[in-house]
Amino acid sequence: MITTMRKLILAASLLGSGLANAALPLDKLTLPDGFSISVYADNVKSARQMALGDKGTVFVGSRSAGLVHAVIDSDGDGKADKVLKIASDLVMPSGLTFKDGDLYVSEVSQIRKFSNIESNLASPGKGEVIINDLPGDRHHGWKNIDFGPDGQLYVPVGTPCNVCITKGGEEFDDERYDSILKYDLASGQRTWVARGVRNSVGFDWHPKTQELWFSDNGRDWMGDDLPPCEINRVSKAGQHFGYPYIHGGDIPDPDFGEGKKPEDYTPPVARLGAHVAPLGIHFYQGEQFPAEYQNKLFVAEHGSWNRSSKVGYKVMMATTTETGVEKYETFIDGWLQPGDEVWGRPVAFLPMPDGSLLISDDFADAIYRVTYQK
Repeated sequence: MITTMRKLILAASLLGSGLANAALPLDKLTLPDGFSISVYADNVKSARQMALGDKGTVFVGSRSAGLVHAVIDSDGDGKADKVLKIASDLVMPSGLTFKDGDLYVSEVSQIRKFSNIESNLASPGKGEVIINDLPGDRHHGWKNIDFGPDGQLYVPVGTPCNVCITKGGEEFDDERYDSILKYDLASGQRTWVARGVRNSVGFDWHPKTQELWFSDNGRDWMGDDLPPCEINRVSKAGQHFGYPYIHGGDIPDPDFGEGKKPEDYTPPVARLGAHVAPLGIHFYQGEQFPAEYQNKLFVAEHGSWNRSSKVGYKVMMATTTETGVEKYETFIDGWLQPGDEVWGRPVAFLPMPDGSLLISDDFADAIYRVTYQK
């Protein structure tokens, strides 16, 4: 468990390819004793969700750049020596996942599959569109995706607004909004996993229960301190988590909450700070970190944009039970500096075979590598 924190003075050395950026001020980051952070790769524009190929290729999506990158560490020294653009001009290809040799990339309204991708990095083509009918709204339209323990592809669909009625509403009317879906790609069957989800951009499965846990970003314009962002747990398929009627488990929405009862909805397992914007979450199961970090839930707080003073811009860590969160504490801090100066925004995690943990940053266009040494 974290006790004292220390500032790590880390000089990021330049690689011959120019991929490691010595200008990134890693000396401003604080981690628990024994942990180090380095630049795995930079020049990865708008780095978002990552996935690991069978041959060690790290694939990286982007939100604003329309790009998908392949990041390669040829000599296995923990620093990338090659970054390839394998797709461009896509519509917010923020999320991706890898399965059975194929790369799946989520755009706003569709999902592509790049078959046998690691054998075709030099000429991957445009891929095959395997889902083509998702809502096309860009507002909260970017999405993380992943295959679950059941082999199905999980796809969140965010709300197309700050807060609005999307089922039977005047402007938006599609029951897939505000939800997490899953697809059986063999049969084409679609199933609701969760409803009442405003904007989830990260999820993972509990190592013991295999239940889905997900982050959710709270609505804007209720003030600096309301409503809380959330971590949620799906204990039963199709549960409704309150949006747009109830926030944080018990806070009625000022526009849509009248007459709604909190007990009719599933409350979060953790209420986070308002506007901290939790994105990627990850249950650590590697063997490099100390034993007390096993099954800890790491949370990337991307940071606020509509608050009088900024919050978030951290990697947090939750101690969890099978059904909830017992403790929530800082793991990495320092991307937000005094005077509201921001130089980085963590997004997503990728565990590596050696037990290290990669973290993407869409503001610094970088991927970091966190390691532990006694």
